[in-house]
Amino acid sequence: MPERTKLLKVIILGESGVGKTSILERYVRHSFSQQYKATIGADFLSMDVIIDDKPVPLQIWDTAGQERYQSLGAAFYRGADGVLLVYDVTDARSFEGLDAWRQEFIVSANPRDPDTFPFVVLGNKIDLISRPRAVSQKKAQQWCLQKGGLTHFETSAADNINIDLAFETVARSAVKRGEEEEEFILPETVEINRKPAEEQCNC
Repeated sequence: MPERTKLLKVIILGESGVGKTSILERYVRHSFSQQYKATIGADFLSMDVIIDDKPVPLQIWDTAGQERYQSLGAAFYRGADGVLLVYDVTDARSFEGLDAWRQEFIVSANPRDPDTFPFVVLGNKIDLISRPRAVSQKKAQQWCLQKGGLTHFETSAADNINIDLAFETVARSAVKRGEEEEEFILPETVEINRKPAEEQCNC
């Protein structure tokens, strides 16, 4: 049986109605519902993703997008290993809110190096041809570039477009970041030039 890595905590952030719950349901339960139901506070589901032939357990948190629940979100941000920032390609306001969601996470979670933290940006609802697109792919990619070159995907929970790829990408980035940080954890230092006590004695 392949060796399992540590549990990774992934948070899904974004404005209300962008499809965060649908993305989670599509990925974990392979299902999609047209009925909208707002998330109260936060909820999570678990799923294994295979990275380099190893199962990586994910704990995926779906958070509420309404302002009245945002104060609850900070408690769930701590300990996160990766974040999916979600906007609706037909809703410019949801895209404009990404910066605030990203900044709120950085302030609340206080990751060691915010510039290298695994943020993956998802432009959801590309299946909605009945509504005009409000955010171009180029505009979203430019924003991601300004934030340090964040990975960007356009997705559809309804048609299952790029959903698996998005979670695999954030998990792979989180695993890589964890491995790099562990390399810089040094053991307790030992003074190799220090002489034993008997040699120091001038007897």
